Amino acid sequence: MLDCQVPDNTRELERMMDEYGARLLRLCFLRLQDVHLAEDALQDTFVKAWQAYPAFRHDSSEITWLTAIAINCCRSIKRKAWHRLVDLKTPLSMLPEASVPFEPYDDTVTRAVMALPGRDQEVILLHYYQGLPVKDIAQILSVPLSTVTSRLIRARKKLKKSLERWYQDA
Repeated sequence: MLDCQVPDNTRELERMMDEYGARLLRLCFLRLQDVHLAEDALQDTFVKAWQAYPAFRHDSSEITWLTAIAINCCRSIKRKAWHRLVDLKTPLSMLPEASVPFEPYDDTVTRAVMALPGRDQEVILLHYYQGLPVKDIAQILSVPLSTVTSRLIRARKKLKKSLERWYQDA
């Protein structure tokens, strides 16, 4: 019989789930555009965090560390072949409850962000929806600070064009 040493981080896991769960679920939903996949990604995030917590060096904040894990879980789900074959256009009414109040009647910006390509969408979600500084985003995505900055600039330009087109058509 294998003697599997399982870390006893249950209290830490529960605290992190209470503190960051809704925020990370929203991020996962916006990346995956499916509530059930977002819930799966969130569950995977906390399982991986629980397993890796003894090795967490606290070089970054917990939310930065958890966000990196969540982004990687979402990427893993999106890489699966079946994910590319299925149309996952979940209505925004299925979006998990926000931790910050917002105006539910105008979802134009959210739809525009969800239509961005993956890398552009990631930086917008992390910077504006998660409120993370560029330095933390660079750490989460394992890219240089200048790359995050250029991705943000590019994503903002794409959003601006998209929103200008939408308002001209409206």
